[in-house]
Amino acid sequence: MIDRGLPELVEALQACCTISALRAHRQARGWSRPEVVTRLAALAEERGQPPFRGTREQLRTWEDLGTRPRERAVKLLCALYEASPSDLGLDAAALPPAPAAAPAPQRPEAAHDRAERTRRAINRTLATTTVSPGELDLLDERLHNLRCLYVTAPPEQMIELLLADLDDIQALAAERQPAAAQSRLSELTAIASTLVADAMMKLGRLPEAQRWYGTARLAADDAGNPELRARVRVQAAMLPYYYGPLLAAAQLAREARLLSRGRPGPTAVFAVAAEARSLARLGDRDNAKAAIRLVQDLFDHCQDTPQDDAWAFPERRLWLYLSGAHTALGQTAQARHAQQQALSLYPEGHTGIDPALLRLEEAMCLVMDHSPTEALQMAIHAYSEVPASHRTAILGARAQDVIDILPAQLQSGRPARQLAEMLALPAGQG
Repeated sequence: MIDRGLPELVEALQACCTISALRAHRQARGWSRPEVVTRLAALAEERGQPPFRGTREQLRTWEDLGTRPRERAVKLLCALYEASPSDLGLDAAALPPAPAAAPAPQRPEAAHDRAERTRRAINRTLATTTVSPGELDLLDERLHNLRCLYVTAPPEQMIELLLADLDDIQALAAERQPAAAQSRLSELTAIASTLVADAMMKLGRLPEAQRWYGTARLAADDAGNPELRARVRVQAAMLPYYYGPLLAAAQLAREARLLSRGRPGPTAVFAVAAEARSLARLGDRDNAKAAIRLVQDLFDHCQDTPQDDAWAFPERRLWLYLSGAHTALGQTAQARHAQQQALSLYPEGHTGIDPALLRLEEAMCLVMDHSPTEALQMAIHAYSEVPASHRTAILGARAQDVIDILPAQLQSGRPARQLAEMLALPAGQG
């Protein structure tokens, strides 16, 4: 049943924004163009009609350029909006009149009249190219849902979902928008592109990941949000941290720390934690230890962040990074403490990438403490218990680190060969 307040809202949108009735009906419901296309396709299927093959670009021409859709599409639009063709501005009488004959020459228009005509044209341009707050809110909500799903879903699946949302964001960003709307679209682009890059990095698609991180940085810089710029850079530091060069990882994390200006918050904590573990692996012990102390102080002054949001930096991820830093420094007792703290914060039965990384670092600590046989058993178990869809190249890179620090005589032994054979399988298999 139609909301009684919708007709008034439609009328108000037309009056204040100088937009078409068709666009006003969509915006009054808070629907984006891609969502309307999806709803029209579902409606056609529900009615047993041939598939609706309209696109958001066609919808844009119907809404903004006055092009009248075919009769079947008109009927679907009327059913979707519970309105008549006249209500939607789609009846024959609402079509633009045929061009008239050229008028007789007249006196040049007065300067006032010309100024008013120009002003009205500018207003129409602004109205027809402005994305509604409702559309932005819907995109934001959808991306937030994907951020939560990202914590547990396989990388391949997430890439497809994120690319679909990026198509919708880009379609709006490609149109002329006011600065505030364009900035918000750039923020959404930066976040989604970063997650695409992260998923590709996990899968070992390194050149693609590098390019997507570059796109994310461009979008973040365009948005002009210092915290977002810092966050994208520290996320990008993970690529050289796992695959090299390590110096680039430390540099990106340092840039992120400087951009965050030491303000207590998830991004600042993330940046310093990433810098700490990069410096530790580079052998810069003094600066790594100083970064560890700083990140713990920053975290103590930081509010809790959600556990189930890939864009957050919760406590368990802090312990993951501290585990990496202490392991690289050879501080096995502190590393084990960090690993136990992190693992205790994951839900029981969680078999994602991060818990496996923690167990692989635990195996590295066992090698350092002269228990290489136990270390190999733990590494094989940690790697094999991860579901195949999550058994990605980033996990393989850390498992290889376990083999690389074994005593030379054990690297050719049967357990080490077993682990190496598992790692030789394509990512996502085994």
